[in-house]
Amino acid sequence: MQLSEARVAIIGLGLMGGSLAAALRTRNACREVVGIARRQSSLNTALTLRFVHRGVTDLREGVAGADLVVLCTPVGDILDKVRTIGPFLKPGAVLLDVGSTKSAICEAMADLPAGVQPVGGHPMCGKESSGLTMAEPDLYQDHVFVLCPLERTSVDARALAEGLVRAIGARPTYLEPERHDRLVAAISHLPFMLAVTLVQAAEQLGEGDPLLWALAAGGFRDTSRVAAGSVPMMMDILSTNRIQILEALQQAQCDLATLTECLANNDMPRIRQMLEAAAERRRRL
Repeated sequence: MQLSEARVAIIGLGLMGGSLAAALRTRNACREVVGIARRQSSLNTALTLRFVHRGVTDLREGVAGADLVVLCTPVGDILDKVRTIGPFLKPGAVLLDVGSTKSAICEAMADLPAGVQPVGGHPMCGKESSGLTMAEPDLYQDHVFVLCPLERTSVDARALAEGLVRAIGARPTYLEPERHDRLVAAISHLPFMLAVTLVQAAEQLGEGDPLLWALAAGGFRDTSRVAAGSVPMMMDILSTNRIQILEALQQAQCDLATLTECLANNDMPRIRQMLEAAAERRRRL
């Protein structure tokens, strides 16, 4: 089946789900976009913005007859939905998700009924601000969208999932779930944890001085930006990618200990070498 002929049901109309719906609807990428949300107010907003063709609060009703169902809720809720949604899906339906970790989700997807075609997914984009009102049709444009099909996933199902990714302007990249989780621990989850420690350390070091936050300029704001993200979302990530994040934190601790030792020993040549290596790597991004 071509995406243009498909009915796409999107579960969760926050930033990611709302932006996905908006991208599909504004580009006329599929036959119908069905929004599924817990609150009628969210559906009313999505309908007013013309992000969806129709919206429902009942999960079974929303996914009935859908060719492609996309789970756009937090990781914990995605896991719950994967374990319960199977009987509601028509035979051959593709189930995709946009969760930030993949091993736990893909493991749960392996237990879906035989007629369901599972594909794990993770778009490498987002904002600190969440909610449907922050959604935009171009959120996914030019960003990598990781796809993790299972061994049981058919060629046609992979093609439909990839067709959706390309239709919203993203770049499909295939990864094994374990490799995905190891890589995003380094470039997404570790930065969040370091940003948290940066904010905490600054607050403790400047305790009692009212000028601390008034002096916080671009450098501090850039490096601590992600600490303002969703705490519930990050708690789900920590619980489902704990081992990989621990390894990333341990590596960061080793590197920070090296910098600390060099500074304590006044080893400025070694510090310069580390700073220059990091600067060169960052410039090549």
